[in-house]
Amino acid sequence: MQQLEAQKHVYRVQGFTCTNCAAIFEKNVKNLPGVTDAQVNFGASKITVFGNTTAGELEKAGAFENLKLTPDKQRIAENKEPFWKKNWNVFVSVLGMAGGYLLASTNGDESLFSALAFAASILVGGYRLFVKGINNLLRFQFDMSTLMTVAIIGAAAIGEWGEGAVVVVLFAISEALERYSMQKARQSIRSLMDIAPKVALIKRGSVEWTVDVDQIQVGDVMVVKPGQKLAMDGVVIKGTSTLNQAAITGESIPVTKTVDDEVFAGTLNEEGLLEVRVTKRVDDTTLSKIIHLVEEAQAERAPSQAFVDRFAKYYTPAIMAIAISTAIIPPLFGADWGEWIYRGLSLLVVGCPCALVISTPISIVTAIGNAAKNGVLIKGGIHLEEAGRITAVAFDKTGTLTNGFPEVTDFAVFGSRGESELLSIAAAIEKGSQHPLASAVMRKAEQIGADLSLAVDDFQSLIGKGVKASVKGQPYFIGSPNLFKELQADITETISEQILRLQTQGKTVIVFGTEYEVLALIAVADAVRHSSKAVIEELHSIGVQKTIMLTGDNQAAANTIGKQLGVVEVKADLLPQHKLEYIKQLRQSYSSVAMVGDGVNDAPALAASSVGIAMGGAGIDTALETADIALMADDLRKLPYTIKLSKKTLAVIKQNVAFSLGIKLLALILIVPGWLTLWLAILADMGATLLVTFNSLRLQSRRLNRD
Repeated sequence: MQQLEAQKHVYRVQGFTCTNCAAIFEKNVKNLPGVTDAQVNFGASKITVFGNTTAGELEKAGAFENLKLTPDKQRIAENKEPFWKKNWNVFVSVLGMAGGYLLASTNGDESLFSALAFAASILVGGYRLFVKGINNLLRFQFDMSTLMTVAIIGAAAIGEWGEGAVVVVLFAISEALERYSMQKARQSIRSLMDIAPKVALIKRGSVEWTVDVDQIQVGDVMVVKPGQKLAMDGVVIKGTSTLNQAAITGESIPVTKTVDDEVFAGTLNEEGLLEVRVTKRVDDTTLSKIIHLVEEAQAERAPSQAFVDRFAKYYTPAIMAIAISTAIIPPLFGADWGEWIYRGLSLLVVGCPCALVISTPISIVTAIGNAAKNGVLIKGGIHLEEAGRITAVAFDKTGTLTNGFPEVTDFAVFGSRGESELLSIAAAIEKGSQHPLASAVMRKAEQIGADLSLAVDDFQSLIGKGVKASVKGQPYFIGSPNLFKELQADITETISEQILRLQTQGKTVIVFGTEYEVLALIAVADAVRHSSKAVIEELHSIGVQKTIMLTGDNQAAANTIGKQLGVVEVKADLLPQHKLEYIKQLRQSYSSVAMVGDGVNDAPALAASSVGIAMGGAGIDTALETADIALMADDLRKLPYTIKLSKKTLAVIKQNVAFSLGIKLLALILIVPGWLTLWLAILADMGATLLVTFNSLRLQSRRLNRD
């Protein structure tokens, strides 16, 4: 395995024109001496080669495609040539065709000058097409280049020079626009790659200098000034600032970062000066992992794409056979050879599978790129498609439907003293406590602006019960209701009923008072996310039949939260293995089941579901590795968006396939009465390809996030 990895080479490819061409290139590379295997990723425009070879040898395997290969790690200076300059031959071919028709109108259709003008148009516009087509014909590889080459040569052979030129021109325009639109679809990956700076200001000792990111080591201190982007992942060791993390998590609201907070490469420092200790090499940053996983996802064939590929494999030779039969069989029974050869050539042109073959991959590439820009990492076309079929969603409670940390939900005061005064005393005492609930009391005091400067004396931890301390000479206790029962404090019937009511709601009750009386009840709970209820409602509105909350809480507390959220079913008192068993049972009743969790404790259940969705993928390696989909911003509102994007993608793919096959069927019908001309055939094929492409590019719109 290590030896295989040592022979692994990854290259970025410039010059891919279509999926079929990429497949032929992959096949040619596999046949090279010294190559054991090769995998082309058309979506990311990359090839992974296993074996001993060079970029030059690989380019020879794609000589008829005029490909250029660059090592993956090497930066590529993108060719900024204008569209007309890249496709000069198309414009020259159009001029040649126009000149041919002009000469034909003045000198007659049989004019030698018009034929020469049409021939020049055909050669200039179709030179690369002919080289590929003839080469593929010699190898018995029947693709669109083969079909088009035979059709154009046949048209010239029977004297239809003008129609041959029209076919070449329309096909060349179609290919140029297809390359342009595919480049637009890949732009989502390129934009991700350009997010993080290629250099950073590094501080070593008292000296600061600019260093290439490849040379930055774990432990280096990176200085990030206001308005600059972070080049590396790390932890803040000095300074406070707000960071715009939209590029990584899709969050539109900047997040405040201070000492000990984790920060990510590609995020924008908005105001303060930060010093960040680098925690990952450039290839291991969260952004690098996202880019890698998105590229891998675009390479993975979705079920619909696999079907189209299998269909096209048999479809193209079948069209070739039908076209030959159309050209030969009727003349054998007395029909006109010229007319039926022309019809056979028209069938070849309209039978080109280009629109059908590109219908699925461009949709998948575009949708996955759109999701990545919106903070949703979808790890493959198969998961993208599956998300659109989800009929049941199971949620882990803690950290998914709830915030994942305790908050004060109720503060009930007994007696004449005010809430602010009592919270000031309670917070001052809790400063010395290590209990997780103490932080909730501290946060509540800060929120209402309570005085946190009170001096505390004689602090004492009462293990398993609470704490005791003196403020201004008065002893106070904070702890469980049982602590105050032991103190024999005055717990009235009203207080007891309120404690029971709060506990029934699934809240932890902290009692605050003296050894003689209860001054306040503090109810603490892991609060429900503000967005959870709306998300559940939206899921039901877009076709999800069942929503389930899974939790280890007791049934009474779980039912209270479940009712508040509006989930269909609540499963309580569950251990991780119980969640796994429940997901397996759920899959027997529903066609597609999603499990939404934190990607760590819920790993078994995530793996057992049809689609595992992890919350908070940014910086959490386990979430990126375990789940099929990761919501990078820890934002549950991205879930309905993801399902809607998937449904939209499935709809676009179906539209593309139906239109591609429908236009072919219509053209075949037109052949019977002889109404299908060569130029009409290529116009139909070109129109189908462009409509399929632009229909797919609609998935690039961010408006889907608001639909």
